Amino acid sequence: MTAKPPVPSQIPRLSFWLTGAGIVAEGVLRSFWPFFSVVMLVLAALMLGLQDLIAVEFVWGLAGFSALAGLATLAFGARNMRFPTRTDVLIRLDASLPGRPIQALIDTQTLGAQDAASVALWQAHQARMAQRVAEASPVEPDLKLSTRDPYAVRYMALLAFVVAVVFGSISRVETVAGLAPSAGAGAGGATWEGWIEPPRYTGLPTLYLNDQALETLTLPVNSRISLRFYGEVGALTLNETISGQVIPDPSAPEQSLVVTKAGSLSIAGPNGQSWLVQILQDKPPQISVSGLAETRAEGRMALPFTAQDDYGISGGQVTVELDLLAVDRRHGLSVDPDSRAALVLDLPIPITGDRSDFVETLIEDFSQHPWAHLPVRITLTANDAAGQTGEAAPFGTALPARSFFDPLAAAIVEQRRDLLWARANAARVAQFMRAISHRPEDLFHSSTGYLRYRIILRRLEVYTQAGLTPEWQTEIAAALWDLAILLEDGNLGDALERLRRAQERLSEAMKNGATDEEIAELMQDLREATEDYLRQLSRQAQQEGGDQPQGQSGESMQMTQDDLQKMMDKIQELMEQGRMAEAQQALDELQQMMENMRVTQGQQGQSEGQRAMEGLADTLRNQQGLSDQAFRDLQEQFNPGAQAGESQENQGRDGGQGRGQSHSGQGGTGAGDGEDGQQGAGSLADRQQALREELRRQQENMPGAGTPEGDATRESLDRAGRAMEGAEQALRENDMAEALDQQSSAMEALREGMRSLGEAMAQEQQNQPGQGTQEGDAQAQNRDPLGRQPGSQGSIGTDENLLQGQDVYRRARELLDEIRRRSGEGERPEIELDYLKRLLDRF
Repeated sequence: MTAKPPVPSQIPRLSFWLTGAGIVAEGVLRSFWPFFSVVMLVLAALMLGLQDLIAVEFVWGLAGFSALAGLATLAFGARNMRFPTRTDVLIRLDASLPGRPIQALIDTQTLGAQDAASVALWQAHQARMAQRVAEASPVEPDLKLSTRDPYAVRYMALLAFVVAVVFGSISRVETVAGLAPSAGAGAGGATWEGWIEPPRYTGLPTLYLNDQALETLTLPVNSRISLRFYGEVGALTLNETISGQVIPDPSAPEQSLVVTKAGSLSIAGPNGQSWLVQILQDKPPQISVSGLAETRAEGRMALPFTAQDDYGISGGQVTVELDLLAVDRRHGLSVDPDSRAALVLDLPIPITGDRSDFVETLIEDFSQHPWAHLPVRITLTANDAAGQTGEAAPFGTALPARSFFDPLAAAIVEQRRDLLWARANAARVAQFMRAISHRPEDLFHSSTGYLRYRIILRRLEVYTQAGLTPEWQTEIAAALWDLAILLEDGNLGDALERLRRAQERLSEAMKNGATDEEIAELMQDLREATEDYLRQLSRQAQQEGGDQPQGQSGESMQMTQDDLQKMMDKIQELMEQGRMAEAQQALDELQQMMENMRVTQGQQGQSEGQRAMEGLADTLRNQQGLSDQAFRDLQEQFNPGAQAGESQENQGRDGGQGRGQSHSGQGGTGAGDGEDGQQGAGSLADRQQALREELRRQQENMPGAGTPEGDATRESLDRAGRAMEGAEQALRENDMAEALDQQSSAMEALREGMRSLGEAMAQEQQNQPGQGTQEGDAQAQNRDPLGRQPGSQGSIGTDENLLQGQDVYRRARELLDEIRRRSGEGERPEIELDYLKRLLDRF
């Protein structure tokens, strides 16, 4: 028998015992991990209550299988478990130290034991080894089981146990005892368990009835209580007064009831319990109008409202009814109206977030409805998930809709309203229309509008003689609306006509007391029309060598676009202040200036490269407009039921927002191109073809031939032309996604071509130092960035006024606020912050 090696006294006792404990932990884990996995799976199943969901026979069958598995894994562990000896611990510690110092301490010297020098050397060696042993630390055990459990069964068992601890209950394990034969007698009585499930729309959690120690329960109405009785049938019975129904069998093993009123709930029998139940009533929703109905851009109505409910609004409706008693029954409204159903719309509610208390705005366009601008009653109703309905008090208002500022367009819209009011007005409407067209040269601005007017009049007279039907009534009303839009917006293709129309509409709006939103919209139309007119004048001046454009008479006035912008800003400011007389006078002055205006040019003409650059810029803008329109059409393809274009960010070249505004790319008409301003794929394809042909024409006159920059420009424009051709083909096939890709490629190629053209122009200027662009001449005037002439001896001071008029103080305040904002941004460079602080100290 081999004697156990002694434990060297130099080994720290704590390190020795901890290393031994680690070896024991390795043996226990490697031997008993199957047993631990079986125990965790069984406990998880019991704590989650799986034994209550299957038949008793299966429960006991699984229990027997689990017991056999537990015994087998326990025997496997006991057979493989081996406790470590002193030698095992010393070997583990010795292996963790360099040079095997423990073995050196245990060994004895055999060779050279009689030699004093050899003995001294051996003792010195053992002394060094003893120092190493004294510094020994515990060896960490190897607890990895990946080789013994390649399928990670232990982790699955651990996950199931953790889920049971979090979502289960240890009290459910006791229900196993009730499944045994005569378990009730052996345990001294029957047992039960129950659950309370509030309605799902309340968002409240399910409660375990056995854990409810309070004698009073407060439950939402329509909560469901489920009970299960275990043990001998009849030992437990249910008594309740909260469901309002008679229980067929109070002692049945399974009970289910719905709480509808306050009362009592009790379980009679062994381990029974009773509660008083109070009801938490579900309040009906509340809704009310929170502001006045407003008319937004393009005639859309905006009606704010608030809604509240204890658990959240699930839906609702908006009902619009004609207030016949409040209608001024004169002229075309004197006859009895045709029967027309009330308008019923869905109540807008938040898509995400809390619906228990919110503020929303109903936005709808009623401009084409027969009740536009007539008194109506708007009733808002809200529903909750319990089926309850809350109704707001009827809100009376004139139905907001689009206003027409052109007198002829307004008259046609009024006759359209009379025709829709009652078919009996057909003869009267035809008579008025014929009277209006008696002297068309005094009313109509274009022959197109007059011809369409005459066609509608003839159709109306024919339909009236044959007996106007509802279908013909709708047809004539739609034609009259399109005609009114055409007369109101004018011919947008003619820049001068558009400018005059914008000025006339703004003037009429000021006279008729339009809203701030309508005035802002008309002012924006005036700005856009002015820009188009200036661009047209500039091109005409270039083509005629800088002479005054044809069609302009009287004294010519030279003014810059900045001057016009200041005048329009002044007009808008006066209107916002309510000084309509002064605003009208300023508008008249602006109109007179525009009639006699000649745009100032920095040079007598532009170079060929500048004209080419301007043409490419126009082409790029037009292509962007086509792309915007194609993108909106793609959205409408995938969401045909939605009201297209309501996003505030869906803006095309024309700047239209929402509901199918025109996104024309070539200055084409935005109205009348199709119903609701929509344009079909065929129209887009035609415009894309025209844009491609325009690009081809520009390529023929492109400067810089033979130079690397010029060749690069032509190559980029060739790619742009091919991409436009692909976009045109995709539009004709109604493939909007492919068209968008091709249009994006065309715009990128156009940008590259413009960059190459700019490089070519710069190279040309370097080769011809005597010539310069308009920007170079402006710089040659030696003005500072603020447009001031330098003072004497190179000083920056000047006697010129930097700002003129009433805008000087507002502009100074804006500059001071901007300096303060930038000085508060700590991430800016230190030198810039010092400069900003000096400015603030000085001013």
